[in-house]
Amino acid sequence: MGQTFIDLDEQHFSDLDIFPGTSWSVLTEPVSDGSIHRLKMKKGTIIPPHTHPSDEFVYIISGTAITGGRVCEKGTFWKTPAGVRQGPHEAITDIELITIRLGSMGEFEGL
Repeated sequence: MGQTFIDLDEQHFSDLDIFPGTSWSVLTEPVSDGSIHRLKMKKGTIIPPHTHPSDEFVYIISGTAITGGRVCEKGTFWKTPAGVRQGPHEAITDIELITIRLGSMGEFEGL
C-alpha cells in the first residue's frame, strides 16, 4: 500500500446538521469510528459540552474560540483525554480546526 493524498480542491465540506453553523471535511478514519477532519464553525456557533470515549487532539488553523474556559487563537493546540468533559466550544470569529479523534464520537449534553 502506498501513500494517499487529498488535495485542497478535493476536500469538500458537508454541513453538520446536529450543530448549525458547522461543516466538516473528513480526511481519513485512522482507527475504527475515529476521524481526522477539518471543522469550520461560523462566528457565534457553539458546540455543547461533551465527552468522547477516546483521546481527541485539536489544532486551530484560523480564528478565535473559547473552550475549556480559555481563549484559543490560531496556532493553539489542545489534547482532551478519553472520558474528560470538554466544551462548550464557542466560535468568537469564524474558525477552522483540524481534529484527530481516536474513536467514536460520544455523547453531547442537551442534544
